[in-house]
Amino acid sequence: MKKGEQLSGTVTEVKFPNKAVVQCEDGSVCIVKNGLPGQKISFVVTKKRNGQAQGRLLEVLEPAANEIPSCCPHFGICGGCSCMTLPYAAQLALKESQVKSLLCPILAKQDIPCTWEPIRPNPQIYGYRNKMEFSFGDGMKDGPLELGMHKKGSFYDIVTVSECQIVDGDYRKILPAVLAYFRERNISFYHRLRHTGYLRHLLVRKGRHTGEILLALITTTQETHDLTTFKDMLLSLSLEGTITGILHIENDSAADAVKCDNTVILYGKEYFYEELLGLKFKISPFSFFQTNSPGAEVLYETARDFIGSAGAGAGARDGILFDLYSGTGTIAQIMSPVARQVIGVEIVEEAVWAARKNAALNGLENCTFLAGDVLKVLDTVEEKPDFIILDPPRDGIHPKALKKIIAYGVDGILYISCKPTSLARDLEVFLASGYVVKRVTCVDLFSGTGHVETVVLMQKDSLHKRKQ
Repeated sequence: MKKGEQLSGTVTEVKFPNKAVVQCEDGSVCIVKNGLPGQKISFVVTKKRNGQAQGRLLEVLEPAANEIPSCCPHFGICGGCSCMTLPYAAQLALKESQVKSLLCPILAKQDIPCTWEPIRPNPQIYGYRNKMEFSFGDGMKDGPLELGMHKKGSFYDIVTVSECQIVDGDYRKILPAVLAYFRERNISFYHRLRHTGYLRHLLVRKGRHTGEILLALITTTQETHDLTTFKDMLLSLSLEGTITGILHIENDSAADAVKCDNTVILYGKEYFYEELLGLKFKISPFSFFQTNSPGAEVLYETARDFIGSAGAGAGARDGILFDLYSGTGTIAQIMSPVARQVIGVEIVEEAVWAARKNAALNGLENCTFLAGDVLKVLDTVEEKPDFIILDPPRDGIHPKALKKIIAYGVDGILYISCKPTSLARDLEVFLASGYVVKRVTCVDLFSGTGHVETVVLMQKDSLHKRKQ
């Protein structure tokens, strides 16, 4: 294979994250993003290094035998979903096989057998997302204003996803109404190259169980517009849910991210409520909260089941539980009834503030939440944990923080991961430090996409403890 060469082949396997292994007729192999198992595709070779070739998908020449038509008209154009043309059972099988291919070689190194439990499905395959960050832009250079998601493979082009199928009907009413409002007034969008313009993002959050909706328009301060009629337009929409807050957030950062320099409340309040497993949570615009409420209940019930099991989870009962990378403290509060004390650590101060408010809201007096980097905060905590829960960001745990966590020597650790490659890296360290994996399962919170959560229960190996 040579760079720039156009070839075709069959996808024999898809590795995480979304890396299709394509075998050509001459036996050569190339890694191409966005293919599905069994497809015949054409691609162009973009890189070849150390005998390994990478390519970019050009066209699906023949679909896989089990593919079905996508229910979303934006599939293949929008970069959000990658496997919506697979039957749901096939999606689950693909995700589980990807995680197993990463973790099983590591688990084979331990002497004690591990129980690998079947993947837990998403209880709501479509319309499950409770948060969307839509971007303003254009679909082509100097084209009309668009509002939606980035086009597949593009950093700049936006596709208006007015019929997106992973959000509920209220989102599909709000998005086109907002787009039409700003198109009619010919208001500019923030150009990511020139760093000029006004409109940046539209943030929509909705409580799945409460029906409460929080909207935030994110703009620069380069222009000034009266948003009173914008607010009135939103409030006039016929929605199933109830708008509890409309915000105008100013952001002049050069980064293409939803950030806040200043917030103006146009209507209502700057938060909404959601309920999970009998607990109530107050959520602000930037609070971390699982984006699939029914799926989150499955995930947290799985975590509670793992922690409640004999052996590795015993230390969580009536002891001190550390919830590291705790977000808004959801897991900590769900586990608090069985623990003597729960200490959560989270680097996002707004999330810590929300966690404290939510614990008070739910009448939980044994929860303490600390703001700061886990690596630094652990040095200031006098209490010693009996059990540790880890739910780190996608990049996993910082190596220095990992050493401090292992140094506690707790009998049981629960690791919830949203990226199996970083989980695999961290598990290598845990196993080398005397832990064994007792139970593993995957939980699908993001049907139609390549993302999956993995839950791992670890226990300190008794032989290793005796050696110490």
